[in-house]
Amino acid sequence: MDTNYTVLARKYRSQDFKSLIGQDVLVKTLTTAIDTSRIAHAYIFTGIRGTGKTSTARIFAKALNCLSADRATASPCGICENCRAIAAGQHIDVMEIDAASHTGVDNMRDILDAAQYRPTNGRYKVYIIDEVHMLSTSAFNALLKTLEEPPAHVIFILATTEIRKVPVTILSRCQRFDLARVSIETLKKHFAWVAAQENIELTDGANDLLARAADGSVRDGLSLLDQAIAQTGGHVDEAAVLDMLKRADRTVVLDLMKTILSGDVSAALNKVDSIYNNGADLSMLLTDMMEWTHWATRMHPALHAGDVANAPYTADQREQIANLNGRISVNTLSRIWQVLVAAVPEMQAAGNQKQCFDMLIIRCMHIADLPSVPEILKQQESENRVRDVKNIFADRMAQTTDAPAQPAKQVLNITSAAQLGTELQNSKEILLYSYYSSNIEVSEFEEGKIKYFDRKGDGDFVHKLSVWLTDKTGKTWVLTRMAESSNTQTISEQKQEELQSDPLVASAMSLFENAEIVGVK
Repeated sequence: MDTNYTVLARKYRSQDFKSLIGQDVLVKTLTTAIDTSRIAHAYIFTGIRGTGKTSTARIFAKALNCLSADRATASPCGICENCRAIAAGQHIDVMEIDAASHTGVDNMRDILDAAQYRPTNGRYKVYIIDEVHMLSTSAFNALLKTLEEPPAHVIFILATTEIRKVPVTILSRCQRFDLARVSIETLKKHFAWVAAQENIELTDGANDLLARAADGSVRDGLSLLDQAIAQTGGHVDEAAVLDMLKRADRTVVLDLMKTILSGDVSAALNKVDSIYNNGADLSMLLTDMMEWTHWATRMHPALHAGDVANAPYTADQREQIANLNGRISVNTLSRIWQVLVAAVPEMQAAGNQKQCFDMLIIRCMHIADLPSVPEILKQQESENRVRDVKNIFADRMAQTTDAPAQPAKQVLNITSAAQLGTELQNSKEILLYSYYSSNIEVSEFEEGKIKYFDRKGDGDFVHKLSVWLTDKTGKTWVLTRMAESSNTQTISEQKQEELQSDPLVASAMSLFENAEIVGVK
């Protein structure tokens, strides 16, 4: 058993700037800085896992300390004592520190104390602090002063996948480089080269699946390739990679989406059962369905969404998607996308993923049948027009037929202020009656004419009463408001005086000391 096997991600790790793939801007900037001797004292590299942050830091440390030149060089030899020691992680002046396990302020103080001494074998002391965002707040604070003004022989290189967790005070003291995700085409070329070096047969379909599954990470892709080689024994094809990733073939996903859009619920659920029984991961199947929906939307003729040459489908599969797009709208695809995205956390939380996925398929099929917003508005407008036409015909028919005569509206004949109050009560005009009986002094009352004094001066009262009188009596009334009070009693005061003169009320009030009538209802 070979105990010296080195995994591909380590064996083919970049050892110089030329072999650092997918980071052309970073390479150009650093090599130019080295060639022009404009080397900063602190750098921070950020990006997703596997894009080359630590590898770049090691290459940069080699460039600063390579013995093949009398100064820093952008092309380290890789064979001198310093280059070999740095590559092996054994150089005394290049210290790689894992911030996840050295988070405290005491660890940082030890590092800063050692930084004061000059390098032993190299030109620079290089401190590579990986996952720097894991440092504690006190450790960051201890690093601040030295990071801003370090000794001339010290270079700090920080690396992190969580740049937002690094304090701004640290970022402002470093030159920041954002390492980009490596493109799919670049990864495919790299994996094909690695396979050739290892004498491995790697088909184009398998290479494409590995590059897309890597999601921009070289290390992730090489780890998957290593796993695929171990699984197949040296011939890596598309079927083997699909089985390893527990993913359904894109043709299967395309057939499933066609069935969903056809509206046949039974057929769609049977397809899901078949895919599940063949060992596919339903979470990955959901991801594949989201991928299909995204590219189908991008390829829809209504959008003109630009170049879709990098869509992961064959010419025949693209033709099938184009045929589907001729029957469905962008709104339908958008609604399906929303359902799929909402299902991601549901799938993660579900106790039984199969049941959750079945319900997801049913939701997708029903939401696909819903009309779009413009269609709903158009249908509503059409229904409104039909209803208007029906109403017009109904009105005309009513005019041409002998409809039964409606009973005549009863007209009141109001001849006194007291009767006016009574009629207001009978008509349930509670607010109008309450104001009239409590605040209005009527000095003259004739049919169609009232003179009054308003104790509170409500401007709306005369309008409301006038409208009510006209409606109830069928006549126009003239209401004249007097400027001064005529000392006439209101309706409530008249009723209160009548009550006080009643023997029974007087007898009742005599039973209680200081009793008074506060209102009449």
